[in-house]
Amino acid sequence: MPQTRPETGQVPPPPDPPNPPSFLRVVLAVFWSFFGVRKGRDLLADASTIKPHHFIVAGVIGAMLLIFSLLLLVRLIIRSAGA
Repeated sequence: MPQTRPETGQVPPPPDPPNPPSFLRVVLAVFWSFFGVRKGRDLLADASTIKPHHFIVAGVIGAMLLIFSLLLLVRLIIRSAGA
């Protein structure tokens, strides 16, 4: 049974659902997770608003970008060394 407010006797309205996170928020959450640097309150906020498939897609894309950038860096170093 919902609790009523003692001063008015009315049932308070249900809280609004959280807003869906922006693309930038999902990307930043995955970026900081790659480095293992996350604040507890941010982790809880992200876990309650970001859907798991958003994390998976952003994580796969982030991993692919990381691998591609490392391969590019190695090729540039090898090419500049004259090998």
